Amino acid sequence: MYKTIFFFLVFSLAHTLSSQETYTRTLKLMGSKFDITVVAENEAEGTRYIDLAVNEIQRIEKRISSWDPNSETSAINENAGIQPVKVSKELFDLINRALEISKITDGAFDISYASMDNIWTFDGSMTQMPSAELIKSSVANVGYQHIVMDNDHKTVFLEKKGMKIGFGGIGKGYAADKAKALLMAEGVAAGIINASGDMNTWGQQPSGEEWRVAITNPLNKNKVFAILPIKVGAVVTSGNYEKYVSFNGIRYSHIIDPRSGYPSSGIISATVFAPSAELADALATAIFVMGVEVGIDRINQLPQIECVIINDKGGINTSENIKIQKT
Repeated sequence: MYKTIFFFLVFSLAHTLSSQETYTRTLKLMGSKFDITVVAENEAEGTRYIDLAVNEIQRIEKRISSWDPNSETSAINENAGIQPVKVSKELFDLINRALEISKITDGAFDISYASMDNIWTFDGSMTQMPSAELIKSSVANVGYQHIVMDNDHKTVFLEKKGMKIGFGGIGKGYAADKAKALLMAEGVAAGIINASGDMNTWGQQPSGEEWRVAITNPLNKNKVFAILPIKVGAVVTSGNYEKYVSFNGIRYSHIIDPRSGYPSSGIISATVFAPSAELADALATAIFVMGVEVGIDRINQLPQIECVIINDKGGINTSENIKIQKT
């Protein structure tokens, strides 16, 4: 899933309350830009902590990648319609959580989206809508209901031949969560794992202040409209203002509804605050598919989760309990 970051961190310039400082490294992991920031006593300690996080993210990528022919995910896909595949408890649990999100969102989020035929292009080459028949056939093998989990044997079976699963809508968030958990277990007091828009934080800045995130409207990216504190949790922003097609005056996003095969419309940016980046990542995708009204209604029913949605007219919509510090 394509992501555009419409927020940025606001670092405090206040007097540092301790000898600790922030150390950051930017690199490419899981095919995306990662910014890893830790609070440490010195550069050597900061470098060691960041190395630990990088190794953990690379470990997860090897396990869940559908591009690696030796990964567990590839084995599941290769055996679709043939036989169940025994997997690690880690991957089994991740798939189970993804299926729970599918149920919560009525299938708006679905890891079997990888089964879709790529009939939509968003590089400017499309001149007309695909036919209704072609769109319908493009999602013939999609459906989380056809992912069979055997808890006793830890096997995964895709019932339809040609089915595939992929973790593009949840994998980077999961990696950010796991890197954060590892660093916290190592005693790192504070930090940020920013996985190309999937941002996970803990602790406080060396100044003693909370990490804060500034949100901008993608239709006016030079203007910040809100600043929100992040205590312990994650924030994920998904956007589509650059990747879309327009037919008959309707703007269609690159984010496809896995149930119908039609691109989502009506939203250009969705920011989700949640206890984990994995959950926020999946819900940000689902909101695009569900639309503004249904998306906000669903978020309002979930504890400890909030969202900010920008519709295709530039209007700002928020869940009921979010507290925005306007600029």
